[in-house]
Amino acid sequence: MARDFFTITERQQIRQAIIDAEQKTTGEIQVHLEGHAMKPVAERAVEVFNILGVSKTKARNGVLFYLAFKDRKFAVLGDQGIDKVVPPGFWDQIRAHMENLFRQGRFTDGLCDGIRMTGEQLAKYFPITRDDKNELPDDISFGNQ
Repeated sequence: MARDFFTITERQQIRQAIIDAEQKTTGEIQVHLEGHAMKPVAERAVEVFNILGVSKTKARNGVLFYLAFKDRKFAVLGDQGIDKVVPPGFWDQIRAHMENLFRQGRFTDGLCDGIRMTGEQLAKYFPITRDDKNELPDDISFGNQ
């Protein structure tokens, strides 16, 4: 079951990484975990992105970290507000770093580092404001299997 992939402590670490990253930016980060993508991972990640409402943030600056752990695949997607302002290849370094840790079996570290790196980058383009609201849940969402 997807919920059992990370321990309670690991889920808390991931949640804290999201909270910490979002304290620097108006960007919103969502993590979704499921066993199988059931279709190409990029296509499924877009589906989940829309189902979870990541595209409904005020500045269109939501990010989805999608993991299909049984398929050993993942995706990092940013909304159009991000894509309009960041340089090409913006996500490449983050994905490469995460993939390296995932290959070592360090899934919590990979995800937390990816979230931290995303928060640092988004802070340059979407710095935190006084009236910032938390628009997406900080907890991991879970899908099938």
